[in-house]
Amino acid sequence: MTIDVVILAAGKGTRMRSDLPKVLHPIGGVPMLGRVINAAKGLGDVSITVVIGHGAELVRERFADSGVQFVEQTEQLGTGHAVAQAIPNFREGATVLVLYGDVPLVKTATLQDLLQASENGPALLSVVMDDPKGYGRIVRDSLNAVQAIVEEKDADNAIRTIREINTGILAAPGNLLAQWLPELSNDNAQGEYYLTDVIARSVSENIAITGVIADDPFEVAGVNSRAQQAELERALQADTANALMTAGVTLLDPARIDVRGNLTCGADVSIDINCIFDGEVSLGDNVQIGPNCLLKNCQLAAGTVVEANSIIEDAIVGETCTIGPFARLRPGTELANGAKVGNFVETKKARIGLGSKVNHLSYIGDAEVGEGVNIGAGTITCNYDGVNKSKTVIGDGAFIGSNSALVAPVEIGAGATIGAGSTITHEVSADELAVARGKQRNISGWQRPTKKS
Repeated sequence: MTIDVVILAAGKGTRMRSDLPKVLHPIGGVPMLGRVINAAKGLGDVSITVVIGHGAELVRERFADSGVQFVEQTEQLGTGHAVAQAIPNFREGATVLVLYGDVPLVKTATLQDLLQASENGPALLSVVMDDPKGYGRIVRDSLNAVQAIVEEKDADNAIRTIREINTGILAAPGNLLAQWLPELSNDNAQGEYYLTDVIARSVSENIAITGVIADDPFEVAGVNSRAQQAELERALQADTANALMTAGVTLLDPARIDVRGNLTCGADVSIDINCIFDGEVSLGDNVQIGPNCLLKNCQLAAGTVVEANSIIEDAIVGETCTIGPFARLRPGTELANGAKVGNFVETKKARIGLGSKVNHLSYIGDAEVGEGVNIGAGTITCNYDGVNKSKTVIGDGAFIGSNSALVAPVEIGAGATIGAGSTITHEVSADELAVARGKQRNISGWQRPTKKS
């Protein structure tokens, strides 16, 4: 089947109260339109046309590398008019699938079911709602065949009691849509060209319409306000949490995890409350994540423990490492197996070797730390002179005393010792002791100042 996807993304989204086009607002860290495009791409080799309007340039810019085509709807004259803008992109013999940029949770599997149902004519996606107020109703005949879709503003009291509503998602032969859409009428309460009127046209020409009912109302729910955005965010996170637990992940509280990208986990992973996973995150077997942590675009190998309130971004962490609490691993950090980065330690573009320890209150940036190194509390690598950044190299087995400043560029040899409180500005050779601090003087008989009367 040749599939041409049309995604409607021209609306302003007035109720969002935002200068950002509605379809660029995120759900699970991904713009709503991006989620719809990804669902469509999951169908295989499809052609995707996005109909844009409000904030067109911002939408084009955001998805310039997505491989989709854009057409612009300069006047907002309804869904039928919007789809008609894409007619020049319809391919011969294609089935056209109409999606919406503000319906972000639609699943590829549901779209596959809809396309399969459209092999003999138009197929529409519906859902049964407890409260259908505000939605167009699906009207069926005595044989349960779809006969019409009636918008609520055009519906009488009897039709308004119907609980099956139209989602707007439709699959139909492109040649029929190309014929019918230019012939739509706007003789209705809104003065718009409704896409749903093609259903009545299909009925009038004795072309059967197949209705496919979605199982999950959230999957076909649209976003028109901040409240609806938040509702779908929580629905997505709940679905993600359930999938993680089904795969064997322990979540201390499934209601308090946010995945804003893709999180992959090995066996026996444990995640405490209030953790955020952003971008591409991979957790190996037996990884433990403490409460209130943020992990972004990082890889943690098996057995690593992340203590509470830690941030890890664009970092690669080996096996059985310990991080935190209150640690921050900035981009470019690499920890070898068994390394430890403790409380109130920040690293950036730092490679920490096998079994090395930076236990507390330190900054290690633009540094290469060998194996078995111990870096004492309060140590900093002075990597920035106000203009340029320079590198610190610390050899295997070195011991850096507390409250030391290593002024880069500088190299500390293997097995060297730096006395506490030292400011190191020159190379320290292997196995040497370096002490660089002022000489202590003890003054006898010194009197403390007293407060003047």
